[in-house]
Amino acid sequence: MDWTVLTAIISVTAAISGIVLGWYGKTKAFKAEVVQEATADASLHTDVSYIKRGIDDIKVDVRIQGQRMDGLTERLIRVEESTKQAHKRIDELKE
Repeated sequence: MDWTVLTAIISVTAAISGIVLGWYGKTKAFKAEVVQEATADASLHTDVSYIKRGIDDIKVDVRIQGQRMDGLTERLIRVEESTKQAHKRIDELKE
């Protein structure tokens, strides 16, 4: 066998192994990147869901506070009416 043929075979083998190893490395890196992106997306989705639940809880609290304010407003109106009637009776007693 001639040295040039042997050199050519070794060169072709080295080139093919370089291509295969490069392809394998790129595929492995791509898979790792996909896993990392999926993990980040899942974490983001979980965080958004948590925020949505928090907003829903706040809406419920605001609604309850509104109902309490309505109740207090109604009671205040009754107290004002009662006070007004009491003042009228006191004024009548003074006369």
